[in-house]
Amino acid sequence: MSDGGVNVPRPVIRRLGLVEYEPTWRAMQRFTDERGPATPDEIWFLEHPPVFTLGMNASAAHVLAPGDIPVVQIDRGGQVTYHGPGQLVVYPLIDLRRSGLGIRDLVTALERSVIDLAAEYGVTAEARRSAPGVYVEGRKLASVGIRVRRGASYHGLAVNVSLDLEPFGRINPCGYEGLQMTRLADLAGPASIDVAIDALEPHLMRALGFS
Repeated sequence: MSDGGVNVPRPVIRRLGLVEYEPTWRAMQRFTDERGPATPDEIWFLEHPPVFTLGMNASAAHVLAPGDIPVVQIDRGGQVTYHGPGQLVVYPLIDLRRSGLGIRDLVTALERSVIDLAAEYGVTAEARRSAPGVYVEGRKLASVGIRVRRGASYHGLAVNVSLDLEPFGRINPCGYEGLQMTRLADLAGPASIDVAIDALEPHLMRALGFS
């Protein structure tokens, strides 16, 4: 990435596979707390087993009927969302001060990467200023929720690839009653997480400004 002529190296890309939510969250916190001015940025691509997560100021009233799926209160912004196998989760661990990105820039870049990915498959997607995320014909394809601490970001982006959408019916997704979800596999996009990572990564690098 370049800001004012300062070259920032490309981030380290990690593909973590299917990993439990809470240990991964703690690892992001630890990475953020321990990083220094020269620590390379990292981007983690992964999936989580079924879990509902509630943002810092989220209302538990939006969790309607979780059933046997655990609910975890975490330290990102936003309301409640669902993660499960078949959803591509992207955690950008980026030194925002070094990269010259503001929080809104980061959110916009994450959204832009998914919009560009959808366009690759002939799908028109859009972002909404009032409700972060990416939408196709009113249905939500991707969710965004980040945290910034010590000038660096963690948490990030969740893109519905081929996951079972039923658990979204057990919550008010992102705090919106009746919000419908969609997934790439139903939009002529990839059904494989690995294919989705390969397709998303160049769009994400470009949107974040990494050369």
